[in-house]
Amino acid sequence: MPEATIQMPTAADAAWMARALQLAIHGLYTTGVNPRVGCVLVKDNQLIGEGWHERAGEAHAEVMALRDAERRGHDVKGATAYVTLEPCAHHGKTPPCAEALINAGISRVVAAMADPNPLVAGKGFALLQAAGIAVAAPLMAAEAEALNVGFVKRMRLGLPWVRLKMAGSLDGRSALANGQSQWITGPEARADGHRFRARAQAIITGVGTVVADDPQLTVRGVDAPTGQTGQPLPRIAPLRVVVDSQLRTPTSANILRGGGLIATASVDPIKTAALQAAGAEIVVLPSVDGRVDLDALLRHLAQRGTNEVHVEAGAQLSGSFIKADLVDELLLYMAPTLLGSDARGWFDGLNLMTLDQKVLLQFQDVRMVGPDLRIIARAVK
Repeated sequence: MPEATIQMPTAADAAWMARALQLAIHGLYTTGVNPRVGCVLVKDNQLIGEGWHERAGEAHAEVMALRDAERRGHDVKGATAYVTLEPCAHHGKTPPCAEALINAGISRVVAAMADPNPLVAGKGFALLQAAGIAVAAPLMAAEAEALNVGFVKRMRLGLPWVRLKMAGSLDGRSALANGQSQWITGPEARADGHRFRARAQAIITGVGTVVADDPQLTVRGVDAPTGQTGQPLPRIAPLRVVVDSQLRTPTSANILRGGGLIATASVDPIKTAALQAAGAEIVVLPSVDGRVDLDALLRHLAQRGTNEVHVEAGAQLSGSFIKADLVDELLLYMAPTLLGSDARGWFDGLNLMTLDQKVLLQFQDVRMVGPDLRIIARAVK
């Protein structure tokens, strides 16, 4: 029997896929290790059910949509399912979604993109087609991948998506020479930054920031999302990570309250025991010139299921991430103020010697957030 051909979606499919993508956004703060996925069920050009994946370990978007159709009293046999990611075909914490669609009698599946997870990667499409279900893809793949940049990168490269946040003045200064920095940008920019924290699974800072500022690095002011049945869903708190090559983190540091991970290149039993007693998890990683290997740290986080990393650190560590070509996206907040040449720069650790070493970026989004300017730029690789 010849292999079934994946069809091309039609122009009429786009509106339904756009709705599925809107649903997927509901999982921005709650899916954790899993991708954010939405699903819409359509029959006779009428929406009969919809759903999104809410939390890892719980029902996927397709199953949520099938349950919604049942609650509405609709028969899903012969319906088309629009889903923002290829239905899974493997048994994980939940049964395969492809099988659920088959058993429900769905006749056609339109997917935004194939699943980059090697456990799926076309197997979901094949399972559907073997059951006689027509499959059409891709449709609005760029939008679907943008919603899951971290999951896609982790599946393809074994690394999380790294978003580096900096805030400061229009002349690229993050603090005065004496270290004073609160607050250069306004409350709207700070609130916006917390929303980006909330979508990450890990927040990284350096020990210098911990010693100087003693930050909490928690998510504040971001409302808990609402689940499909109206129940509040607790946000997944990002893992707080300190890059601390020599274990200088104070045992009284705020970042250790509720647990935090210290990535170090030092093997010091006494310091390790004291920090562990204070609630820290210690991970010893390879070193580069006595400093934690940042690539090794990111790979360690990826192995833990981290899709997106949010870096909020000082100029040295931020520059080191950029110099090592580990930053995917810059999140910059610029206040309409000047701090002058004596103030601290954003990326002092970059230390470029020639223009040939310049870091190329591409603007993705530029907008006002309160009185401040927010720039999102991605590295050109």
